[in-house]
Amino acid sequence: MKLIDLGYVSELYREFAGELAAVGKAQREYAESMKATMTPQLDDLEAEITYLLLRATKPSSVMELGTFHGWSTTWILSALRDNGSGHLHSFDIIDNVVRNVPEDLAEGRWTFVKGDIKDTLDQVPADMGYLFVDAAHNSRFAHWYVENLFPRVPAGIPVSVHDVFHFPVTLPLHEGKVVVRWLDEREVPFFTPSRAKARADYNALNSLRDELGLAPIRGAGDNPMIYFTMPALPARV
Repeated sequence: MKLIDLGYVSELYREFAGELAAVGKAQREYAESMKATMTPQLDDLEAEITYLLLRATKPSSVMELGTFHGWSTTWILSALRDNGSGHLHSFDIIDNVVRNVPEDLAEGRWTFVKGDIKDTLDQVPADMGYLFVDAAHNSRFAHWYVENLFPRVPAGIPVSVHDVFHFPVTLPLHEGKVVVRWLDEREVPFFTPSRAKARADYNALNSLRDELGLAPIRGAGDNPMIYFTMPALPARV
């Protein structure tokens, strides 16, 4: 797995520009059709980068922790569809997503697990090739998942965690502070397209989108997600 940084992400934008434009158009239309029942959460850059990393790494299995209304779920499923392989395992305590995800995206490539992840941890796929986290954003839950979920994640795969950098620094009692500290303690670098945290990278990617002729989907947004490669950890049984 290459280091996830501005250079690598920019390469992926150029490599998959055509497919990304098609998915962006489909997602715009999907959001419009579902506006009465779905509130999109991911901003344009973080949604597209998630799609691009999935296209590049072609995981056989993806875990999504937190689905809400299904915006991130449809982006992930679109990448697996375009890869021609892969299965998404989504976990959440609410099942709004089941009613929102189009059947043609879900069929044959999606499993939804309803319930508290603390009770369904045994259903986490052992062959996970990508981990997407967008669930409860408090520090207590973050402490739980870095201690209990992260040790189950294979080393070397991409991980994304949402809502970390809405501001230049992480906030007290927030998930982001826990995760960033966990990464710092292990000297694991992360990448973020956050407007508040990494304005230069944010501007560079938006300029690249303009150059490639990619139309806005939701609009610029904060893009607070972070991306990193999971380090090797002691296994948790």
